Amino acid sequence: MAKSSLLDGFAYGVLNELLGFFRTDDGYASPSRYEVIITPPAGIQGIGTESPFGSNKDVIRRTSLEVTSVSFPGMTIETQDDTNIYGPTRKIAVGQTFADITTTIRLSNDHKERNFIDSWQRLIANRNDFSVNYYNDYIGSLQIFQLDRQDRRRHGVELVECFPINTGDIALDYATQNSLEFVNVSWAYRYWKNLTDEADLPRSLLERIGDVFVNTVERKLRSKLPSVLRRL
Repeated sequence: MAKSSLLDGFAYGVLNELLGFFRTDDGYASPSRYEVIITPPAGIQGIGTESPFGSNKDVIRRTSLEVTSVSFPGMTIETQDDTNIYGPTRKIAVGQTFADITTTIRLSNDHKERNFIDSWQRLIANRNDFSVNYYNDYIGSLQIFQLDRQDRRRHGVELVECFPINTGDIALDYATQNSLEFVNVSWAYRYWKNLTDEADLPRSLLERIGDVFVNTVERKLRSKLPSVLRRL
């Protein structure tokens, strides 16, 4: 049996090369180097000074800074079996799903961070008459950034149409006098986008119409040029 040509070459990577990657500016990502930016809907941002977080966004920023645990979200391609073929069955893509994520937030003495999330959830579902608000009125966004050791942003994702769906309980215990309090908050969102190459998504209808118009005009102009000039 003939031997594959793939077995004739040298190894793709060796230890010295891996160490070189580690020492370069790109290095390896650290799970403790990250930044979170929570952007609530306008109905929360514009609340007056009588609210627990006032009108100057201090508590919104404080809550973002107190996120002590978060995960970059994953994505699953949904598939189904394609049986309309001979031979082994193959899977074909039929869609994609995005799982909820959970953040852990450290709490101040007055629980201002929890109050902020609670106010957001009251905007979603009213506790007086138990009505539910319009979707566009309670969605916000959540950005997660990977930082390097010089605190520069090197990678980031944004949760689009995001809102808190679950606030965990907060345990109290006389035996934990030297511990801090945290609350877990789960977030739902429609999808996430990579801020490296998808930051402009989704584009507005007006922008897409503008592109179609520009492309149409360009094609018409190019069609009127002599074939010699079109090759330049």
